[in-house]
Amino acid sequence: MAKQKTKFVCQDCGYESSKWMGRCPGCQEWNTMVEELEVPSAKRNSQGAGFRSIGERGTMQPQPITKITGGEEPRWDTSLPELNRVLGGGIVPGSLVLFGGDPGIGKSTLLLQVSSILAEKGRKVLYVSGEESVKQTKLRAERLGVDSDNLYVLAETNVALIENAIDQTKPALVIIDSIQTVHHADVTSAPGSVAQVRESTSLFMTIAKSRGIAIFIVGHVTKQGSIAGPKMLEHMVDSVLYFEGERHHTYRILRAVKNRFGSTNEIGIFEMKETGLKEVKNPSEIFLEDRTEGSSGSIVVASLEGTRPVLVEVQALIAPSSYANPRRTATGIDHNRIALLMAVLEKRLGMLLQNQDAYLNVAGGVKLDEPAIDLGLAVCIASSFRNQTTNPGDVVIGEVGLTGEIRRVSRIEERIQEAAKLGFTRAIVPSKNIEGWTPRANIEVMGAASLEEALDLVLEGRSPTW
Repeated sequence: MAKQKTKFVCQDCGYESSKWMGRCPGCQEWNTMVEELEVPSAKRNSQGAGFRSIGERGTMQPQPITKITGGEEPRWDTSLPELNRVLGGGIVPGSLVLFGGDPGIGKSTLLLQVSSILAEKGRKVLYVSGEESVKQTKLRAERLGVDSDNLYVLAETNVALIENAIDQTKPALVIIDSIQTVHHADVTSAPGSVAQVRESTSLFMTIAKSRGIAIFIVGHVTKQGSIAGPKMLEHMVDSVLYFEGERHHTYRILRAVKNRFGSTNEIGIFEMKETGLKEVKNPSEIFLEDRTEGSSGSIVVASLEGTRPVLVEVQALIAPSSYANPRRTATGIDHNRIALLMAVLEKRLGMLLQNQDAYLNVAGGVKLDEPAIDLGLAVCIASSFRNQTTNPGDVVIGEVGLTGEIRRVSRIEERIQEAAKLGFTRAIVPSKNIEGWTPRANIEVMGAASLEEALDLVLEGRSPTW
């Protein structure tokens, strides 16, 4: 009998080594190397033989691109416009989607709702739970009002038995909850390891592509917020969706970070209620409903999430620091961007901010990373530092450069239209964005070429010199 060989595999990046190391050379993480049995090449080839079934459709033979018939992929409507937008128009048959998010954020809830909608439309759905029993899944379904004969539930973790259930049921959609709990019998490592996740995902990808079944795979996330397992897992699937949100907030954001069938810039916004997740039709109204008028350090910015403009309130609190190194704390914004804007305000406008603590927040638990919010952040910092209020009817848009100039941003018309729809009366935008279009009559659009010029327009009772 041949001697079994072992290897050490990093549980974060999948790096393989013949000996144990405290620090992974691939991702530089500590204590992530785990010993696993090495699968013989003959057995590994037999596991991957299923990919040859794809050749039955002719995709394995080289073809001139001019001979390949094009056309749009058929899609299934989920009756949830927010989810359809993120997926690129609906669920594509034969696609493999990775669905990640923090524990308790609502991943299983949303997928069970989608399963119910498709089942009511006459499509068979197989919901495979590796973490809950069928009775626990039934309890959640009763709470959500899910009841359809086309929705099948299976509590199983063995991928071979799951494949048999797929062959017997012949569903149009399969939900795997979650990929870290299922295991391949030919792989000796524990469920959730790099080898198990890789081999299980490979099998599900073969099933999806060869049989035209859409498969959603739920993935756990690490404490850093990324999907657990090797990065190559995200390369194998067609789409990667993240479900974001704070546990203490009722709003959830569904974001696509990879999508072979649509844009990766779209987001969908949901609200968690007792009966499940409900769509938020106008997120800007939700994010601005608790805004306090007449206070310093607050302004509304128009951020663009994919093709959708979203108006949110950004807040700043600037206070004298009692430490040698002042604090720079930001929620929903990159704190490095805050340090950069404060340096611009200090250098170009003469504000003495080096001995001030800065606390910035995006109301509603939203995360913003677009450069067009720079001007709003700078206005908040200046307003709080000088304790000067801003006009509640103002919305500011613009990117701030290191020399203090206000730079052009994209899709200014959609941002202004959203602001006018919500009742804002004035918009401060980069001066180069004003040319070539006509704003709506119920909102005044004013251009600013520099940060100092923008602060003159926005802040009430501003002194001539800082």
